[in-house]
Amino acid sequence: MTATTTTSSFTPVRLHGPEHAADPQRSYELLRAQGPVGLAEIDEGVHAYVVTDYRAALDLLRDTETWSKDTRPWLHRVPETSAVRPMVEWRPSVFFADGAEHDRLRTVITDSFALLDPDDVRRRTFRYADELLRGFAAEGRADLVSQYAVRLPLMVFNALFGMPDAEADDLIHALTAMVDGDESDKAKGAQTFQAYLSRLYTSKLSRRGQDLTSWYLDHPNGLDQDEVVNQVLITLGAGNEPLANLIANTLLRLLTDERYFSDLSTGGLPVQSAIHESLWADAPLATYSLHIARRDVAFHGVLIPVGSPVMVSYAAANTCPYAGAPTEGQRSGPRAHLSFAAGPHTCPAQSTALLVATAAVERLLGFLPDIEIAVPKEELTYRPSPVHRSLSALPVTFTALHPQSRVANPWSARTAAVPDTP
Repeated sequence: MTATTTTSSFTPVRLHGPEHAADPQRSYELLRAQGPVGLAEIDEGVHAYVVTDYRAALDLLRDTETWSKDTRPWLHRVPETSAVRPMVEWRPSVFFADGAEHDRLRTVITDSFALLDPDDVRRRTFRYADELLRGFAAEGRADLVSQYAVRLPLMVFNALFGMPDAEADDLIHALTAMVDGDESDKAKGAQTFQAYLSRLYTSKLSRRGQDLTSWYLDHPNGLDQDEVVNQVLITLGAGNEPLANLIANTLLRLLTDERYFSDLSTGGLPVQSAIHESLWADAPLATYSLHIARRDVAFHGVLIPVGSPVMVSYAAANTCPYAGAPTEGQRSGPRAHLSFAAGPHTCPAQSTALLVATAAVERLLGFLPDIEIAVPKEELTYRPSPVHRSLSALPVTFTALHPQSRVANPWSARTAAVPDTP
């Protein structure tokens, strides 16, 4: 029987800052040296236990008796100014609910997403992708993070929640400022986002439509205004950045791995293969699934005190030494990664996320078939986040497609630019 220890003798491993962003696997190896569960610093002075072992992660994610998603018993230890505070602060949403309340809120989300027509979602994604692609196709170069991957999911979500296309820019600017801005920009971004959510709720309250917000409002589980707004908020906030990261990380894999690009050019390997390999090897949501111990608990050899935070590093669990091998039936194939979590808190919108990511990548490759990365892969950098695996930029070059070209359909311009019309 494995002895139970504490992690008090370990130095917390920093999961934030430029060093971690440059080499997260080094951080995970340091955590693994402590055992299946290690002690980490997720922001300056903010500590949490982090699970890096696949089997231990499943044990945590599936056990609702030992662990709670309510962060309030621990939240006083997180400074108001901490970068992780917005991601761990309790709200009346599915992310922070347990038991029957969690089931009530989650059912609203899963039932509503089930009403979406996959063909409609795909068509919408193509339409917004085309709009973005035409915005930079004539330039012959672009940053696929800021000009494509970050913007496209929010344009799609804006429409799926029932807002006019003209509102998408406010949503994009708000969430971009909240993620990448200074303290002043983050505050302004938060205000813009709250105003957007208010307009969304008011407009749908007065006039329903065939959209997620209307379905949230009319669901038999009877959500009040605060609950509706917070389910929208959590879907946008938690869904957008991982989806943007997935699109960018997949495009990077396609542009730097000849095995993928050559096969895709000949139609031999579907985009989904690159997407799922990205989910395995470079999880877009690197560390999350915050749980709070309901009582003192011995967990995989570590004594965790009541009220302590425990997170799962999806990236570390996916890449742990035996991650690719079947273990007691836990891994059934290439989609058994933990990038969408597992258990009762599995991402309720993963099918839609995969659909949007696939359509986004396919459309870009069809529009710009000769696209190439503009810098060596080693020169790319990642944002120093403890939670996300986010490329700072992905510069590319390609043959420019001139908007006034004689070619009516830009996809028919395959290998060279067509001269402008006189």
